[in-house]
Amino acid sequence: MSTKKFDVVVIGGGQAALAAGYFLKKANLDFIILDNQRKPGGAWLHAWDSLRLFSPAAYSSLPGLMMQQSDTEGYPHCGDVLTYLSKYERRYELPVFRPHHVSRVMRDIENDCLVVSDGRYQWRARAVVSATGTWSHPFIPQYPGQENYRGQQLHSADYRSPDAFLGQRVLVVGGGNSGAQIFAEVVALADTSWVTQTEPIFLPDEVDGHVLFKRATAKLKGNSEEATVGGIGDIVMVPPVKAVRDKGLLHSRRLFAAFTESGVKWQDGSEESVDVVIWCTGFRPTLEHLAPLGVLEHDGQVQLTDGQADKTPGLWLFGYGNWASPGSATLIGAARSAREIAPGLIRYVDNQRERDIVV
Repeated sequence: MSTKKFDVVVIGGGQAALAAGYFLKKANLDFIILDNQRKPGGAWLHAWDSLRLFSPAAYSSLPGLMMQQSDTEGYPHCGDVLTYLSKYERRYELPVFRPHHVSRVMRDIENDCLVVSDGRYQWRARAVVSATGTWSHPFIPQYPGQENYRGQQLHSADYRSPDAFLGQRVLVVGGGNSGAQIFAEVVALADTSWVTQTEPIFLPDEVDGHVLFKRATAKLKGNSEEATVGGIGDIVMVPPVKAVRDKGLLHSRRLFAAFTESGVKWQDGSEESVDVVIWCTGFRPTLEHLAPLGVLEHDGQVQLTDGQADKTPGLWLFGYGNWASPGSATLIGAARSAREIAPGLIRYVDNQRERDIVV
């Protein structure tokens, strides 16, 4: 392990890590970003081919640099995001090192610092930013008989395109934007049902992700005047979803009761053969590397105050979603969250520097 002590080590290379890096660079802190991917893009490297943002580019950008998009339909494609994040790294000359898969973060009491390890190398830091996101921890709910089902199951994290399901019987499970977008393209090639726990909430055509994020944030902060319509999980009518709606196909049915060997059993007792189940059921935070610090709660989250871990001073979390900071799992939310949290992190590091000088 090097004796050098960085001001900050950032774990992760996606949107939240880059947003943090922007403010750290602006504050002239000595930091590095450790990314477990082989190239820029973070979780967007693994998104399905036709994924669309539900905010216009003007409202889907990180601090300092506006995103450009490849068409004029208003909603950037996944490829636009990948190009943008790569350009962002270069524009601000962020010190990203890859691939380094961080396996643990530890407290070094003797040297008054945190230690980040990937199993081969170790880095010391006055503060650590965990920005590993959720993509590598997909969530699939459990149903009776699921282990005996002989059909194919995959999560949206592994979905790429509808071509593999041509002519098959498919269930798309999940009532959020990913479920709506994947259903919209699979239904064109396969006999497809969209399965949701409750009736999906479809937003008016003029409500995009920018308005949605603003209203969802207002709800979380208790501002009833702005929180009039919509939440982060409500369906934004991006062009592919709107097209399916206009064809009269945008309908969902309630959850099935159990799996059978060849398909599912519905709540009314009827059974149906199903070839494929695509789970669009979300993700959980990827935080196993923080386990040595003893900060993980029973729900897999970390107790935070203004982005800093309550149980480990010097540990900060950027991204991950509403429990960490309102909307912070989205591009627009990552930018706003970093803008709000970074000043406290920078003050913390400055205080640690002064302590080191005194000692």
